[in-house]
Amino acid sequence: MTTTPTATQNISPIKRRNPWAVWIGLPLITLGIYFFVWYYKIHREMADQSRDPNAPVAGPLLVMIFLGWMGIPFLISFYRTGNRIREAQMRAGVEGTCSPVIGMLLCFVFGLGSFYYQNELNKIA
Repeated sequence: MTTTPTATQNISPIKRRNPWAVWIGLPLITLGIYFFVWYYKIHREMADQSRDPNAPVAGPLLVMIFLGWMGIPFLISFYRTGNRIREAQMRAGVEGTCSPVIGMLLCFVFGLGSFYYQNELNKIA
């Protein structure tokens, strides 16, 4: 039996994930492949939330896969992801607390950028 959402329930396409699993657990188990899966999924969910047919979904992932080794495209894509998360927070009626600068800088500290971004996305879910 399925229930229909009521006016008080908030339905968000953004999925709540454990930031520890996103940051260290699943990437270790999958030898780093999960990062790319996660990166695609969050862009897909933000595009679904915005209902914008021109919202980038596969593009940021392709930048990470094919140009990420160069460094600069990786940082630009990750920075723009932070901007998209902040925009998604504001669309959801939550204060836009995601800072792309912090997310990008945390990439250099044990790769904590994904942990930070997932924490920010969990505020919407």
